[in-house]
Amino acid sequence: MKKFLLGTVGLVALNLSGPASAADLAARPYTPPPPVPVAAIYNWTGFYVGINGGGGSAHKCWDFVDPVTDVLFDEGCHDATGGTVGGQIGYRGQMANWVFGFEGQGNWANFKGDNISLFDLDFRNRSRIDAFGLITGHVGYAWNNLLLYVKGGAAVTGDRYESFRVPSGALFADGHETRWGSTLGVGLEYGFAPNWSLGFEYNHLFMGDRDITFNPVGSQIEHIRQDVDIGLVRLNYRFGGWGKGPVVGRY
Repeated sequence: MKKFLLGTVGLVALNLSGPASAADLAARPYTPPPPVPVAAIYNWTGFYVGINGGGGSAHKCWDFVDPVTDVLFDEGCHDATGGTVGGQIGYRGQMANWVFGFEGQGNWANFKGDNISLFDLDFRNRSRIDAFGLITGHVGYAWNNLLLYVKGGAAVTGDRYESFRVPSGALFADGHETRWGSTLGVGLEYGFAPNWSLGFEYNHLFMGDRDITFNPVGSQIEHIRQDVDIGLVRLNYRFGGWGKGPVVGRY
């Protein structure tokens, strides 16, 4: 009987100690997930320089000015078309997704065109733009390394005009001018490397109308109106890197 009582007490003690031992085990440590890298943020802020190339078309309409009455006689219109290459320099500042900037651009051009005068069929009128420049401000919106912007400001063109006899082709008179006007444009630019971007830009130049006195002086005066459309591919190098750079965070 004594042995039976001792065995029963031992079993009860063993059962009571089992849960207590499990409760005394240390809790399993929590290991947080690894940090999730966030893609690099492209920052458009900084000075930049670049080159550009493309083509354009200047729509020019001539009117012969009667030297006595100042009456205009329609001589017709033509498109002076050709290629252009040049460069630009500017600065951009980015605030959140908005990008603001200013830029100066200068281009050599070879836009040429002509037509037979409707007023006098014995003459052919020819126009040429040798160069143009733009001084503009920019406002854009960026989706990381993709930038869409509009621009506007002042425009200047270097124009030459020639009047030839038909059919001999002999030069009768010529004139030239530096003409100031205004411009509006739109562009799309893609940052393909930390400091490099490639884009396309379209500009319309509002150049108005002017009276041009040809040489030899007194030979003729022409009232010439013109507008210019230009499409460019641009490559820019910006001084600075990605800006904020890679950001590491946790979700």
